[in-house]
Amino acid sequence: MKNNRRVIIKSFFLLLCSGGLLLLYACSPTVKVETPDKPITINLNIKIQHDIRVKVDKDLDNVFSKDKGLF
Repeated sequence: MKNNRRVIIKSFFLLLCSGGLLLLYACSPTVKVETPDKPITINLNIKIQHDIRVKVDKDLDNVFSKDKGLF
């Protein structure tokens, strides 16, 4: 009789603990990955700066080629 009671108490305790763990697991936050509503825009101003540098470099090459005795 005592053994049956111990088995019942142990099984009830295990059931109670597993139920508690299940409730804790069910309350964990979820992470959702969604696509943005607006498209992603990337501003590239590199080309404008590059054009300016190329133009300045070409002008300097012309100055140095005309006046070879400068340096």
